[in-house]
Amino acid sequence: MEKLKCDLLILGAGSGGLSVAAGASQMGADVLLLEGHKMGGDCLNYGCVPSKALIASAKVAHGMEHAAVYGVADAVPQVDYAAAKEHVADVISQIEPVDSQERFEGFGVRVIREFGRFVSDREVEAGDYRITARRIVVATGSSPLVPPIPGLDGVPYLTNETLWELRERPEHLLIIGGGPIGMEMAQAHRRLGSSVTVIEGAKALGKDDPELAGIVLQTLRAEGVEIAEEALAQEVRGTAGAIEVEVKDGRVFRGSHLLVAVGRKPNIDSLGLEAAGIETTKTGIKVDASLKTTNSRVYAIGDVAGGMQFTHVAGYHAGIVIRSALFGLPAKAKTDHIPWATYTQPELAQVGLTEEAARRAYGDRMEVARFDYHHNDRAIAERRTRGVIKVMVVRGRPVGVSIVGHQAGELINLWSLVIANGLKMSAVSNMVSPYPTIGEINKRAAGAYFSPRLFENETVKKVVRLVQRWLP
Repeated sequence: MEKLKCDLLILGAGSGGLSVAAGASQMGADVLLLEGHKMGGDCLNYGCVPSKALIASAKVAHGMEHAAVYGVADAVPQVDYAAAKEHVADVISQIEPVDSQERFEGFGVRVIREFGRFVSDREVEAGDYRITARRIVVATGSSPLVPPIPGLDGVPYLTNETLWELRERPEHLLIIGGGPIGMEMAQAHRRLGSSVTVIEGAKALGKDDPELAGIVLQTLRAEGVEIAEEALAQEVRGTAGAIEVEVKDGRVFRGSHLLVAVGRKPNIDSLGLEAAGIETTKTGIKVDASLKTTNSRVYAIGDVAGGMQFTHVAGYHAGIVIRSALFGLPAKAKTDHIPWATYTQPELAQVGLTEEAARRAYGDRMEVARFDYHHNDRAIAERRTRGVIKVMVVRGRPVGVSIVGHQAGELINLWSLVIANGLKMSAVSNMVSPYPTIGEINKRAAGAYFSPRLFENETVKKVVRLVQRWLP
């Protein structure tokens, strides 16, 4: 067995691992990267990239069917599901070089295409190598959680990893799980011509603001997606093309294909964490605010760290680790400025606290500033008027923002910047947006916060009248 030494050893070439590798190697560290599967991890190969590509195909099909409102004749789209999946594969192939082994070797990273396993507190074995590192970063991500539903192991089912291999359009897609993945794929497949039923054990999109999530669910139902809530799957049975899901209250849902989208589990089982003295929790590897594990030489980032499971969080974690591991600087990860988005149409986005959570935390000190899309001229021009923004404000500073509507995932960026830097609502009201843009919604939300203070304040009116008397 060949022995290797390095400054920084990274397990996993997903978003987090690649970000650490690129940054650390270009800053002069001796970096070794292990990846036993695909470069780019879940996001490139099974998650963010392919799902958004399929959603793009679905939007085009839906737009053809609903063009008359723009003065263009409606048309029945001729959907080629296999071709749509080839579009997905082509998008992945265009992005692959950015995450490729060759690119990172160009940065000076040594890439070994093997899985790693701890054999001591600072040693990892991978294939024919035993590697000793000053610091180690575990960035192995997560995998689809397959729940222990009786009968599930006896029927063919899809996950977000295997869905992309499918080339024949499902006649009727059953989806167990009403979270972001389930709802995005539900709408996309309905627009591409499949019948779709979502089976959710609690509330669909239950982590988001219920008022705003309700707008998304109402839209999907209007498009023909059946959404069964409080429907806990109790048994799965059938064969390929004829699958049944029975839920706790006795209802039975029938379809041709089954997608299981109930959540994710951390990839930790084969890491040998015990040998390194690394403790775990129910959700992943136990870390402190600096993302260090119970072994101070080892960090865990991204999904495997057991927190928010988003690609951009893994990238954010990478920056924390680089400051700590390379420069020895204190660095702590926060979550209050981390946004997320569900890419249904309309989109649903959130940063910081929801209205309900903010009321629990701040009580009457919290105010909600709202602005509806139907007052935005660009939204009117594009027939995208269904939506609303809610900004939760405490003493002039936003503590959370919820948005549903056109480009919500783009609009939320500004609010992440505001919250991350502790800015006040005045910073947003002071900016100037080009007219007409959807982005004006953010500024108008800030205006909704200040309007009562300016236009409904008798003191302000008295001051204005007094000044007017004295002005020449």
